[in-house]
Amino acid sequence: MSGSITLASTSLTDAERADVRRFCGYPSYGPGNAGFQSWRFFQAYGLMEYRLTNARPEEFQVIRLHLTTLYGLESAIWGATGNLDTDKAAVWTHNKAEVRDRTALYNQTRRDLCGFLGLPPGPALGEGGVARII
Repeated sequence: MSGSITLASTSLTDAERADVRRFCGYPSYGPGNAGFQSWRFFQAYGLMEYRLTNARPEEFQVIRLHLTTLYGLESAIWGATGNLDTDKAAVWTHNKAEVRDRTALYNQTRRDLCGFLGLPPGPALGEGGVARII
């Protein structure tokens, strides 16, 4: 059974749509296709807006499952900042790579959402993987 079965299958709210754009790495949508960064300038916006408007009910549920997961992962990254000043405490040793590891998981989940929507990662998310600079 899918974990999304209990989530709403109705159209996304404006706030949820804004979060999908943000998590997928796209800049704010602004006034939509009347603004400078509309689908005419950024084709992925047109595709994304079409998909966010015309998803099937069960797809809305899967999108909401991704959003729920991403909210938790994003909060965990910010929560890890409380440990940045601690290297060792008694027998407990802080994972020095905690923020990096959490961010990598968060970004992979963001890419998974892009993949589900059939979108390339937006400019704020980038290509992912290792970049080679020559």
